[in-house]
Amino acid sequence: MKKIGILVSGKGSNMTAIIDACHSGYLLAEVKIVISSNPSAKALEIANEKNIKTIHFNSFPSQNINEIDVSICKVLHDNKVDIVLLAGFMKKVGPVVLEKFEGRILNVHPSLLPKHGGKGLYGMNVHREVISAGDKESGATIHLVNNEYDEGAILAQKSVIVGSKETAESLASKVLEIEHRLYVDTVKKIIEGSISI
Repeated sequence: MKKIGILVSGKGSNMTAIIDACHSGYLLAEVKIVISSNPSAKALEIANEKNIKTIHFNSFPSQNINEIDVSICKVLHDNKVDIVLLAGFMKKVGPVVLEKFEGRILNVHPSLLPKHGGKGLYGMNVHREVISAGDKESGATIHLVNNEYDEGAILAQKSVIVGSKETAESLASKVLEIEHRLYVDTVKKIIEGSISI
C-alpha cells in the first residue's frame, strides 16, 4: 500500500477527495501526513477529524525557509511517504524535498498547461486570464513538480468548455468539478502502474 503525504495551505478540497478515495478503497493508499504552511488552514481540521497526522510550519524548530525545507523532508521521510501531493499548497517546494522526492511530487493546476501557468497564476488569477485570453476551453492538469512553477511533466489533463458568458467564478466551479476526479484517477493509475513516474 502506497503512503501519501499532502502539502496544503487552505480548504483542502483536493486533499479531501484523495483521503476519501483512500478510505473507500478506490485508492490502495493511505494518507500518512498532511503538512500545511498555514496553521489555521481548514484542511488541518478536516485531516484531524479523519485521524490523519498533521503538522504546520509554525511547529518547525526554525522559520528559516531553507530549514523549513529540511523539516518538511524529514517529516515526509519519517512517515515513509512514497508520493507527495500538493493540494492548494501556496509555497514553492524547496530543493531538498525536490531532490529527495524527485519524480514523486504531483500538483494539480486549474488550466490546460502549458497555457496559463507560472508564478502568480493560481486560483481565480488563472480563470481570469483564460477568459481574458478568449480561450474556448480550459480544464485541469496533473503534473510533476520541479523547480519551476507549473513546468513539470504533464501526466493527465481534462478539459471543459469556456462559455461565451463565462465568469471567473463560473469557470472555477466547472474546473473544480473535474479536478478532484482527475487527481484521484491519476494517483490510482500511478499506484497501479499504468502511469509511470
